[in-house]
Amino acid sequence: MDLNHKATLTTVAKPDRYLDLIGAYVQLMRPKHWVKNLFLLLPVFFAGRIYEADKLLPLFWGWLAFSWAASGIYVLNDYQDIAADRVHPEKCKRPLAAGTVSVPMAFVLLGLLMAGSLGLAFWLNTKFFFLLLLYIGLNVGYSLGLKNISILDIFIVALGFVLRVKAGGALTDIYVSEWLTVMIFLLALFLAIAKRRDDLVLKAATGADVRKAAKGYNLEFINLSTGLITAVILVAYLTYTLSPEVVSRLGTHRVYYTFFFVLAGMMRYLQITFLENNSGSPVKVLYRDRFIQACLLGWVLSFYALIYYRGLLDSLLE
Repeated sequence: MDLNHKATLTTVAKPDRYLDLIGAYVQLMRPKHWVKNLFLLLPVFFAGRIYEADKLLPLFWGWLAFSWAASGIYVLNDYQDIAADRVHPEKCKRPLAAGTVSVPMAFVLLGLLMAGSLGLAFWLNTKFFFLLLLYIGLNVGYSLGLKNISILDIFIVALGFVLRVKAGGALTDIYVSEWLTVMIFLLALFLAIAKRRDDLVLKAATGADVRKAAKGYNLEFINLSTGLITAVILVAYLTYTLSPEVVSRLGTHRVYYTFFFVLAGMMRYLQITFLENNSGSPVKVLYRDRFIQACLLGWVLSFYALIYYRGLLDSLLE
């Protein structure tokens, strides 16, 4: 009876262990962060060509290539941060810090992800391949030490988003305007600064340095920088919506309507940052905060109407 009971426990436990191990590998890859790679869609969206099927299929493969590359970089970054992550209240649960995935197996996964990513990128488009290679090189440098240099660390994060947009343009053969490049850089910089503020709040609460670059920041500097970048973003965006070049290219002078959603979204994120002290993960904010989701949806739908149904919109509003 006891032997049968042990055998039953063994057969049940093995699948559970396998599922836990698979879950640990998936957690190490952080697929929730693949949403960031949807920035590849921005050039085709703003060009008014989102319905062209020949553009969407390469973008899907490009999104997958960037996602694999990003996951590989997360593996490398987690390996570099094992010691720091173990003293972090949340990051200690990461697979390498927690010991649920071994270092050798993590490097095997890293090799597979990078090989698959670069191989797929080379098959897709030469220019896209080199942009992805630049993205990987920049982020490998970030993981190996550049992230410890304050100010440079947040600029590298912001450049990563610019490269995503440029890569989307390369895949679809669509020109990425200077306006779009500047706005994406500023927005990513704003989110990175807010994340550094969360690190400082956590340090004040626990006494632990969550990243070496945090030594180059304090709350006064971060708060001032957040206000500065917020003001620059809002002025730049409003200038963009009223620009004669943008009005001519989009065929409507009503682009400034979208400013309402940008202003509301920025104010909500500032509220999360300063009142709730919870800006550590922009991806979590995007997944959980209904107000941010509503602002983003309103912004997308308003731009969609302006670009794809401007004639109907003009007739309704005039």
